[in-house]
Amino acid sequence: MITISSLSKQFVSGRGHVAALSDISFSVEHGRGVILAGRSGSGKTTLLNCIGTLETPDSGSIICNGTDICGLNARQRALFRRREVSFVFQSGNLLPWLTVAENLQLPLELNAITGADQLYRIEELLDTFGLAGYEKAMPAELSGGEAQRIAFARAIAHTPSILLADEPTASLDSDNGRQLIELMFSLCHTKGMCLLIATHDQELLGMAETVIALKDGKLLPPAPAPIG
Repeated sequence: MITISSLSKQFVSGRGHVAALSDISFSVEHGRGVILAGRSGSGKTTLLNCIGTLETPDSGSIICNGTDICGLNARQRALFRRREVSFVFQSGNLLPWLTVAENLQLPLELNAITGADQLYRIEELLDTFGLAGYEKAMPAELSGGEAQRIAFARAIAHTPSILLADEPTASLDSDNGRQLIELMFSLCHTKGMCLLIATHDQELLGMAETVIALKDGKLLPPAPAPIG
């Protein structure tokens, strides 16, 4: 479970101090998916980066699986990222000189999953994502939707407890984008992961169990329930 309490983060720019996050508090249970909604500059990416320990907040706490990750040292943060958290970005970020299987192999190697277990896991992932037989394909040979599915498969290869996705459908058409989000929510439930997806795509909001809206680094109050 992720519990975020009174989280704040400022940056210094030519405009002076900019409040990227201001007193953010919410929680996400294992097996649940959350969409972080808001325009560019609302604080979504900064929030994901703080949860993923890529950035350190100025104040507040982020409790992940019982540990306040804001208090970890550099070595502990790196270990946390390697074992417990994965990212999916809008461009996929597959390594272009490696095959699909070799891209999937990377997080498994880093987490000491080798030999027959590794081969089985790669085969299982390709079957799950409808890409069986793509082991030797190069990223340049994939469509945009296929590349994002491989990027997602790589992110969950070692079964992290937290998956953070930053605008994962931005480079996809609406059909491929919806299919990817549906797959993310489905695997979040079956694998018991905490899933947070940052997006400004209004069409995706109806797919979420929970929508957390941000504006200018602040949480907006929940929308009122429809009457009738």
